[in-house]
Amino acid sequence: MKRSSLLALAVAALLPLSAAAHKQWIIPSQAVVNGNDAWVTFDGAISNQLFFPDHVPMRLDNVTATAPDGSTVELHNASTGKYRSTFDVRLEQPGTYRIANVNDALSARWDTPESLAAKAAAEAEGKPASGPGAPPATRGGFLRGATPGDLATKVPADAIGLQVTQAITRVETFVTNGAPTTGALAPTGRGIELSPVTHPNDLYAGEEATFRFLVDGEPAAGLAFEIVRGGTRYRNAQEEILATTDAEGLLRVTFPEPGLYWLETSLEDERPSVPEATRRRLGYVATLEVLPQ
Repeated sequence: MKRSSLLALAVAALLPLSAAAHKQWIIPSQAVVNGNDAWVTFDGAISNQLFFPDHVPMRLDNVTATAPDGSTVELHNASTGKYRSTFDVRLEQPGTYRIANVNDALSARWDTPESLAAKAAAEAEGKPASGPGAPPATRGGFLRGATPGDLATKVPADAIGLQVTQAITRVETFVTNGAPTTGALAPTGRGIELSPVTHPNDLYAGEEATFRFLVDGEPAAGLAFEIVRGGTRYRNAQEEILATTDAEGLLRVTFPEPGLYWLETSLEDERPSVPEATRRRLGYVATLEVLPQ
């Protein structure tokens, strides 16, 4: 193996796991505009590096644009390519718009008599019964992005140990035409949401920003955030900022440099909103523009 390849592998082994994970994001062509006929173009992708589309495009099925008065506005010129999706939003109203991709779906996993028998045989032979290296016959069944109706029709009658998880994820960004407003940022009461103290389009390098985070409409203490400035392609370290919400659900962060920042958190609990599920996974991502002072 070439020396350069060995060096790359060594560096990758030293990176935190989060550095190698795929990251979802939506970014605007500009976050603050002024005008009676203002337009903003958005890119959405799931990538290895921020904000370079190098993996798969974001699906636009559940992307919505909320206007300052709370109404939903049209996505124009939507297109999905090999690595990214793009669309335009016309900012006819003055104020702040929320652009969000919100997904609420079920996943299910189960064994069958055949998969249990295959696991037993693998264990008897000293082979892995699950995970990497396990024979395909041990895997049982799996559904992703399912509805309650899918569970009724696609899970076999002989399913054993059925586990159903609800996943609610929100990936969003914010743009403002003129002066910032908060009408579009009203919480829905579902999953993890940002409730601004510092407005997300009023961020400056070197100044502390404060955001309140909610889970199901209530302040969420102890949410651990990873915050990464874009352009990771051009530096050797992620330079991530780690921060946690306090007892009142407040996240305080000082952005060291101007640029586009990616904020991410997740949570697992046992509070699904559908009776078919026993567990719930929540995820939140925001892309924020930080300006120089």
